[in-house]
Order: sequence, then C-alpha cells, then structure tokens
Amino acid sequence: MPDNPLHIAIIPDGNRRWAKSRTLKPWEGHKVAVENFRTLTDWCREDKRVHTLTVWCFSTENWKRDPKEIDMLMGLLEEYLAKERSTFLENQTRFVHSGRKDRIPSSLAKLIAVVEEETKDQTGFTLHLAIDYGGKDEVVRALSKTDDVSEEAIAAALDHPELSDIDLIIRTSGEHRTSNFFLWQATYAEWDFVDKFFPDFTVEDLSDSVGKFADRTRRFGE
Repeated sequence: MPDNPLHIAIIPDGNRRWAKSRTLKPWEGHKVAVENFRTLTDWCREDKRVHTLTVWCFSTENWKRDPKEIDMLMGLLEEYLAKERSTFLENQTRFVHSGRKDRIPSSLAKLIAVVEEETKDQTGFTLHLAIDYGGKDEVVRALSKTDDVSEEAIAAALDHPELSDIDLIIRTSGEHRTSNFFLWQATYAEWDFVDKFFPDFTVEDLSDSVGKFADRTRRFGE
C-alpha cells in the first residue's frame, strides 16, 4: 500500500436529470446511481491507492425535495446497507456515517448504527456515507459539544475526527459548486468537476480523476 493512501470523496450529482432525460421518475435515477455506486466502491476498495471513499447521499438541504422522492431514496439506502453488511465484513470494510440520525427514518438510523458497530474493527478500507449531512450543520453540532473553540477541539468534535482530511473531491454533472460539502475536511482538497451525470460516471472516469490528481502539486499554503 502507498505511504499515503487517498481519501476520495464523490458528490454524485445529476441522478434526477439523468432520469428526466429518459422520461423516468427521479427515483429511477437514484436506483441506477446506487448500482453504479456499488461498482465504484468495489474499484476503490481494490485499488491500493485509495483507503477511504466518502459519498454524499443526502444533504441537509435535500429535505426540500418531493416527499415521495425522499422516501424512495431513503428506502434505497436502507436496502443497500442491508444487502452489503455481510460483504463489508468479507472485504474488511469499515462503514461509517456522517450527518444527523434524528431526521432520517428510524429503521435506517438503527441499521446505520448496527453496521457501524459490526464493522468498527475492519481496517482494509473505509466507506463513509454522508446522509442528512451539511458542512455548516456538522460544524455547528461540533461547537455544541465543546466549550473550547480551538482548532484542535473543534476538529475532535466533528462526526469522524479519526478520518483523514479529504484529498480529492469529484463532482459529477458539470456543476462547479462546493455546496456546503465537508467544509472543514475539504480545506485543502483538490477538486475535479466532471461533465457527466453520476449514473454515467464509470470506473474509467474515476481512474482518470485519480490519475490527474497524482499529477498535481499540492502546496498547502506554501
């Protein structure tokens, strides 16, 4: 394994537009996205350059969407976790969640907690899903946990302070916004904006993004 394996994050944008372009319901795009996400996760787990994959599944702002679409998406996430929990153990994958658990369906929140506990000792690869997550919300919640406003204390109070900062963020669908995504952990992340809807984003595209990242010089303010 490389000395500094990567923490890659994906903002899987464009699922609804992908569905609309095919005259499908929005959740049909999410269904295809989940299957694509599984393929991309397998690639990351098998590529020794990658140690952690973070995927933004649902933001704090996404509650503004159609309730039926939200229900379908939450159901897809729960179905995914239920199917993959045994695979996580087989593949030495640790699963963690960032975001709020008090607003998502209780059955999903309970399953997340169970799978986190089951996989907590796995060290081969980390899959990190952001569900009901917003960068500002995370920082506010962190500040509510500590009276110490030092950088070290706030960092320690984030959802998963043990995870390394994000190295590379990939956003699909041609959007060029950071959109409140891991404000603290993405401070020095490199960004790659890809002009494809997420259901069309392939492992070849992901490999290309990682390759371009390797060619960049990271200065960290120097």
